[in-house]
Amino acid sequence: MKLARMSGGELDVADEIFSRPYNDALVHQVVVSYQAAGRQGSKAQKTRSQVRGGGKKPWKQKGSGRARAGSSRSPIWRSGGKTFAAVPRDFRKQVNRKMYRGALQCIFSQLIREDRLCVVTNFSVENAKTKSLIERLQVLGMSEALIIVDEVTPALYLSSRNLVNFEVCDVQSVDPVSLIAFAHVIITETAIAQFEERLSIHG
Repeated sequence: MKLARMSGGELDVADEIFSRPYNDALVHQVVVSYQAAGRQGSKAQKTRSQVRGGGKKPWKQKGSGRARAGSSRSPIWRSGGKTFAAVPRDFRKQVNRKMYRGALQCIFSQLIREDRLCVVTNFSVENAKTKSLIERLQVLGMSEALIIVDEVTPALYLSSRNLVNFEVCDVQSVDPVSLIAFAHVIITETAIAQFEERLSIHG
């Protein structure tokens, strides 16, 4: 298939990647997996065996008139361990490489069908100023976009970091959530070629 460039002309791309039917269930599963992997899950509590101290029996078994106790770190004691202690949790949901690749193909194909993918020959700024990037985006008529380039230069990174509605990343950093979240995706021809190689069935 052919993609229209913003500057004019067309770019040939692989049908298997950029004209795939949208699979909502697959995309949903991959997005949920990606978001779940970002959860920390570090909540933890200590059981009676993990709390420091409590090795000595507080008092003898009989004769004191008090309830028998074997450790001062029992859950019913102050400073004791928790009865059902929370443990660190791994929220990750496994998806294989083929599923992840297929989901990205579905998303890119849908972006093209919805006219949200904008192909440019290259994307760069001369100096690290936010004003320079805003002027470049105004030429393209964009108010919100994910910008995908083959290499994020220091000038491009510095000029974009203060913009709320724009995000710059390279091909390796692209994730399914970002592709869906922005109204438009601006991508360079070199980045398109890298995605073709990365998402092909032989990649």
